[in-house]
Amino acid sequence: MYYNVFGEKVSKRRFKEMCDAAKNRRELIAAGLTSRRDLFKMGLLTASGMLVAKSGLSARAYGQTQTNQPPSSGQNTSPGTNQNCVPGNQTASPPTRAFIQALPIMPIARTVAALNPAPRENPNIGAGEVRSAPFQAPQIDATRFPVIPSILYKMNQRQFTTSQSPDLPLQTMWGFDDNSGRGTHSPGYTYQAHYGSPQLTRNTNSLPLVTQKNNTGFGFPSVTTHLHNAHNPSESDGNPCDFYANGHFCDQYYPNVLAGFNSDHAPNGDINESLGTLWYHDHRVDFTSQNTYKGLVGFYCLFNQLDTGDEGTGFHLPSFPQFDIPLAFNDKVYDPLTGQLVFDLFNLDGILGDKFLVNGVVQPFLQVQPRRYRFRLLDTGPSRFYEFFLTDKNNLSATNPYWLISTDGNLLPNPIQVTSTRIGPAERVDVIIDFSKFAGKTIYLENRLLQLNGQGPAAVDSQLFAQNSANTECALVLNDPTKGAIKPAGAGDFLLQFRVSGTPVHDGSVDPATNPTFYQLPDTNAEARIVRTFKFDRLNGQWSINGQFMDCGIGNSGFSETFRFAVRQNSSEQWLLTNLSGDWTHPLHIHLEEHRILSRNRVAPTVPTDLGRKDVTQVHPNERVQLFFRFRDWLGKYPIHCHNVVHEDHAMMALWHVVPPGQEDNILVP
Repeated sequence: MYYNVFGEKVSKRRFKEMCDAAKNRRELIAAGLTSRRDLFKMGLLTASGMLVAKSGLSARAYGQTQTNQPPSSGQNTSPGTNQNCVPGNQTASPPTRAFIQALPIMPIARTVAALNPAPRENPNIGAGEVRSAPFQAPQIDATRFPVIPSILYKMNQRQFTTSQSPDLPLQTMWGFDDNSGRGTHSPGYTYQAHYGSPQLTRNTNSLPLVTQKNNTGFGFPSVTTHLHNAHNPSESDGNPCDFYANGHFCDQYYPNVLAGFNSDHAPNGDINESLGTLWYHDHRVDFTSQNTYKGLVGFYCLFNQLDTGDEGTGFHLPSFPQFDIPLAFNDKVYDPLTGQLVFDLFNLDGILGDKFLVNGVVQPFLQVQPRRYRFRLLDTGPSRFYEFFLTDKNNLSATNPYWLISTDGNLLPNPIQVTSTRIGPAERVDVIIDFSKFAGKTIYLENRLLQLNGQGPAAVDSQLFAQNSANTECALVLNDPTKGAIKPAGAGDFLLQFRVSGTPVHDGSVDPATNPTFYQLPDTNAEARIVRTFKFDRLNGQWSINGQFMDCGIGNSGFSETFRFAVRQNSSEQWLLTNLSGDWTHPLHIHLEEHRILSRNRVAPTVPTDLGRKDVTQVHPNERVQLFFRFRDWLGKYPIHCHNVVHEDHAMMALWHVVPPGQEDNILVP
C-alpha cells in the first residue's frame, strides 16, 4: 500500500511521481536555490504564488493546485469529496512507533569565565563581530549594566547528528553548543536567567558552508538569534536583518530588566510585567522557517523573587527543573524512501508534518509522580496550531481539566481551569497538571485541533464531524474558519504519554484550586498617542503588510528596507490588525513589548488565552484585532511579522523604529 501525507491511499505510479517530484525539488534547493527570490527568477512560481505545475517537479501537476494535507489520527482513510480539499501532494513519512523513547529534558546552559576577545561596548568588527550598534544598557547605567557583566555564555551554532526515532535513520540537524563539553543539542540548552542579573551571550556561527554535499537538502548557514520576546535593546534583539555567516559572532546583551525601568516605573521596572517563559530561535530574513525547522531553537526561563523556581518560596510554583518542564512542539516530514528529514521550500502557504515531535523526538513518554507539575508549552511551528487536551484512553468520555497560569510567558493574575488550550506558532502557555488524580495510570497530551493545510485551523460542523468521524475530514463541510474543529477524544494526535507513578509523594507547590494571586495586569487606560492600522494580505504570490513586502533591501525592486514608521519612546499606542488574506490565520508577533488584546471585531476578548499579556496574537480570517502597547526604555529597530514562519519568509514583515520624543511620526497606515 502507498499513502500520501494525509493517510490516503495512492497508486504505486502516483506515489513514484510524488517521490520523484520531491526529490527534484530538494536537489534544486541543495544546488543553491534557497529563497523565494530564486523561485521567481527561475519562473517556478505563478503570479498567485503557487509552484508551477510542471511534470517531474510539482506534485500538484497531478491535479488541482492546493497545499499539502496532513494526517489526522494516523489512520488510513479514503479520499474526501469536499471541494476545498484535494489529495495530499506529498508522500507520508515512514511509519514510526510511539511512546518508546523517554522525553529529552534540555540541559541547563553553563556560563564561561571569560570571552576572548573580551566584549566591547562598540561592535568589535575587526575580530569578526557583526553587531549593528553599541550596547544601550551600559550607556544608561554602566554600574548596573557593566559592559562585561559577571554572567557570560558562549554559544556556537553547529551541525550534528541525532536520533529522532529509533525507526528512522540518524538526522543531520543544527543546534547549540554551550562549550561545556556536553555537545550540541536541539532544542538547545535552556537558559536559567534571573531578573537583576544582566548577562551577555556570544553567539558564534560555526555551521558548515553551503555546498551540495553538506547542505542536507535545506537550511542556510547564515544566522541571527532572536530572544523572543525579551525586553531587550534593539542591537541585541536578533533582528532578522542583522544576520552573519560562518566564522562571525554577535555579542548579545540581555539586561534581564523589567519594562519601565528607565521610564514610568524607574528604577526597577513594573513587577506586573515580569516575564517567565521565553525562547530563542534563528530569525534570519528569508530563512527563519528552514533554520528553525532544522533545529535552531531553545528555551530561556526567567525567574525573580516571586516566580523563583523553588516551590518553597515566592508564588510556590512547582520547582524548576524537576517539576517545571519546558516542552517544545513541532511537526515534521521524512522522506519515505530514505527516512531523512525534508523541507518543502516550494510550499508558500505553510508546512505541516505527519510526525509529531516533543523536545526533538517523535512522540516520547515521560515518567511523572502523582503530584503537580508546571509545563511550559511552546509551538515552534512552522505552521501548525495545537489544541491540547488530557486524554485517558481507557475513559474517553472523561473531562480532564488542568490549570492555565501563563500566556506567552506572562503569568495571569490567577489560574484559570480549562479543559483545553489552543496555541499557534511561537505562542506559549504555562499549565499546571495535577497527576495525583491519575496515580498509577497512563494518560496522554492530545492535539484534537483539525488542521488540513498551512492556512490554519479548519472548521467543520461538529455534529457532522461526529456522524462522519470514520471518514476523512475532507468529506466534511467547512463553515466558520475562525473557530476551528475539535476532533473527538482519541481521534486526535497523541503527542506525549505521561506514565504516572502510583506511589504517593510530597507536593510543596501551591494548589491552583485555592485561587492564588500572581501579578496584576497593567491597565490599558493610558491615552494612545496614535492608532495605527495594519492590513495583512496576499499579493502577487507573497504575503504583505499594508501592500508592501519586507526584504532588508536584498533583491529586486519592490522589496523595501525602509522603516515604515517611528514610535515615540515611552509612549502608548493602539494597533489595529486586520486580516484580509482570505482563509488564512496569521499568528502575528511584535518585538520589544507585550500587548493587551482590547477587542476582536469590536468585542472584548473572552477566550482565556486572550486575557493575559501577549507577544503573539492569532488574527483569524476577516478579523480585526485591537491591541494596546506601551513602548518604553529602548531605542532602535524592531519588526512586526507573521510567525507562521513560511509567511514570514515570504515577506509578511515590516521594520519600525523607536525614537526619542520629537522624531516620531503620525503614520496611521504604515
